[in-house]
Amino acid sequence: MGLTMNSTGNNLLKKRHNYNNDEHVIALIGNPNVGKSTIFNALTGLNQHTGNWPGKTVESASGSYFYNNKKYTLIDLPGTYSLFSSSKEEEVSRDFICFEKHALTIVVLDATMIERNLNLATQIIETGDNVLICVNLMDEAKKRNIIVDLKKMQSILKVPVIGTCANDKKSLNKLIKLIEKVCEKKTYNAAKFMYEQIIEDVIEKMEKTLDKYTKNNNNRFFALKLLENNKLFNDQIYKFLNIKPNDKQNIENVIINCNNYLKNNKIDDYQYNMICSVIKRNNEIAKEVCNKTDINISKLDKILTSKLFGIPIMILFLGIILWLTISGSNYPSTLLSKLLFSINDLISKFLNLIHTPEILHNIIIDGILKTLSWVISVMLPPMAIFFPLFTLLEDSGFLPRIAFNLDKLFNKAKCHGKQALSMCMGFGCNACGVVGARIIDSPRERLIGILTNAFVPCNGRFPGLIAIITMFFAVGTFSSFKSAAILTTIIIVSIITTLLISKLLSNTILKGMPSSFVLEMPAYRKPQIKKVIVRSIFDRTLFVLARAVSVAAPAGLVIWLLSNIVINQNSILNYCTEFLNPVANIFGMDGTILMAFILGFPANEIVIPIMIMSYMKTTGLTDYNSLVELKSLLISNGWTIKTALCTLIFMLFHFPCSTTILTIKKETNSKLWTLVAFLLPTITGLFICFIINIVFKLI
Repeated sequence: MGLTMNSTGNNLLKKRHNYNNDEHVIALIGNPNVGKSTIFNALTGLNQHTGNWPGKTVESASGSYFYNNKKYTLIDLPGTYSLFSSSKEEEVSRDFICFEKHALTIVVLDATMIERNLNLATQIIETGDNVLICVNLMDEAKKRNIIVDLKKMQSILKVPVIGTCANDKKSLNKLIKLIEKVCEKKTYNAAKFMYEQIIEDVIEKMEKTLDKYTKNNNNRFFALKLLENNKLFNDQIYKFLNIKPNDKQNIENVIINCNNYLKNNKIDDYQYNMICSVIKRNNEIAKEVCNKTDINISKLDKILTSKLFGIPIMILFLGIILWLTISGSNYPSTLLSKLLFSINDLISKFLNLIHTPEILHNIIIDGILKTLSWVISVMLPPMAIFFPLFTLLEDSGFLPRIAFNLDKLFNKAKCHGKQALSMCMGFGCNACGVVGARIIDSPRERLIGILTNAFVPCNGRFPGLIAIITMFFAVGTFSSFKSAAILTTIIIVSIITTLLISKLLSNTILKGMPSSFVLEMPAYRKPQIKKVIVRSIFDRTLFVLARAVSVAAPAGLVIWLLSNIVINQNSILNYCTEFLNPVANIFGMDGTILMAFILGFPANEIVIPIMIMSYMKTTGLTDYNSLVELKSLLISNGWTIKTALCTLIFMLFHFPCSTTILTIKKETNSKLWTLVAFLLPTITGLFICFIINIVFKLI
């Protein structure tokens, strides 16, 4: 294996998007978590837009900037590890690089992980595109005593190389100047990477075959890819090169002959052999250009990802976060509740002042505004604590270690390891977790991730869970610690249940074996506190809150109507609860509890208020002044430890909220799988409640 130089021209790629002739289109590509999007955001500012690629559930971003009166359009391609595509994201990146017209490809590398990042970089160089290597996170490398010889790298790869810090304006200005220089240079000399002789023989044969039918400067690269025998991608290559049907058959025959030649020379897996060659070659390059002396990270990973300490530390972190959320949200929640309900009183006085009809006044105040006030005061404080803490774990690099610790468990459940990440998203919002399942490549395993995401409690269920735990199971001293410990145990139970249901689906209606994947283990970084708070508040907290508010208002109206439309001196709501009583008793609950869950379908946050309203026979949602008062109300209406336990379990395992259901319908495009997603947690919760009810009767 060796390195030789080869003069290549800039490939004239077919133009499929409507880019103007006077703009430079630039592809921005790199492994996940290399700071690619940070560079993209810094260069393009607010001149961005996002959208799904045609035929793909993969989001893309494009943006532009001007420099020296020239327009530069950046396409932020999905993070990918190689051009040997195995996921939708990698397919999108590969197809753009191969078939879309662009003036330059910027490959962003992580300076702390040069060996792995070079695999993609050298593959991009083989495409024959204009290539610029941007070695990012140079500041992180410096902190870890990692020295990257950029000049040596440029000398070996024969393409422009620049070092950057994504948040450093000076380095970004240098990048902008270099981009202009490379875009203006129409040809360049790049390194040609040689493989072992047998592989080179078949590549040469394929290249000569393509030369007969098409004149393209990139035929070596297309020859290399055709030999992978990916039928769909091969058809794209034929279409792109304008290969005629008869010529296509001749090329296919050459591919068969080449594969037979490889097998006769004991190369049974061409792609595996190529990947091994790429990795070996780039490890050699990395040794020449990179000097690593840092060993602290590996020592820390030995603890956080070890069999002995990994999961216990993960549980400890979860418990601490939950304790901080529980103990920290009580006081601001009370203040916010008083503030909002005092505003409601002012609005009520104003409505009375302008002589608003009584029925309209009651609908606005008791129906809509009280519901909104409850949802905001109960949801906002814990989310404002939970999401920033969760984001801190994500930014520090600890979250991928959690996924690593859970990977083997999910593998044993015959589902994808990335489901651990989408499950973690579900703790904030199940709808976000369902969308997050897009990171799972396999359609079968992605569907399992979607169907089981509601088995972990979302932020909307936490207030009800915490209230029941505090009232009935964490009484006495150190109640906040007890509540956090019990809630942590409940979450562990939900994770175990997720694994069991995933395995059940894998063994029945969604049979199959788990597929392999590359789990990104980014370097540990000091979180940027201000950015974490801003991002978690605006991107997560307010997003989830806005969703809850949008469904809580109409829900409040419906609840008010049900409790105020009276037939024979009894409200429709009371008739419904009485009708459901016999069914609910089978599962250790009563009709009021079951009706509260049904009416709480738009938003889990309003389940407890509906219970209070029904028990107090009021005409609108009712707040309570303390958990002591609420406990007295529940006990006076027949609640026991059994009732509390069954309600707790059903609050943990029941149908997803309306937003999550709509998201599932959108992601699966199937009414059947949406129905399964609705029934699966509901049946599980009712079954466990049924068993608990029987056990209590036998005791």
